[in-house]
Amino acid sequence: MTDPTDLSGSDLPYRIAVLCYLRDAQGRQLMLHRAKPPNSGLYSPIGGKLEPATGESPHQCAVREIFEETGLQLQVSDVRLAGMVAETAYEGAGHWLLFLFDVTRTIGHDEIQDMEFDEGTMEWIEMERIADLPLPETDRSIIWPLVRRHQDGFFSCHIDCRNDPMTWTLDESTESVAR
Repeated sequence: MTDPTDLSGSDLPYRIAVLCYLRDAQGRQLMLHRAKPPNSGLYSPIGGKLEPATGESPHQCAVREIFEETGLQLQVSDVRLAGMVAETAYEGAGHWLLFLFDVTRTIGHDEIQDMEFDEGTMEWIEMERIADLPLPETDRSIIWPLVRRHQDGFFSCHIDCRNDPMTWTLDESTESVAR
């Protein structure tokens, strides 16, 4: 286990971003097959970096990113904070603080403006198939299982990518009662 006072890698940039989970009436998840870094060629939920210079909140960032990537005009009240992930030294390139948001209503396929844009191609994927997709390793082994386990709940975790294999802790967990 890594010593929490060990600051090796402390010169890496720290980024704040959101991941947004949108589902259709059949329970399929909207996933982006990424064409650009980070995670080029892999699947992830839609999302992006928070704009700290504007004072943007994580909720506002989620609404903005959903609009930019799908054309959906949602309100802050349409998204729910579902998780928080801190990643130390992800790919040795930076630290990430990720806020995970569930959209609180189903999304109709006709609401998405364009399924393809410069960052990649979006696809509706059945929940049970997501684990079989090419995913970033932290998503496959840690984040996606926690998202599935905490649907309608909340979790917070820390992933330390300085270790091989990476290590992680679940810092907070409120699982859904109705599963």
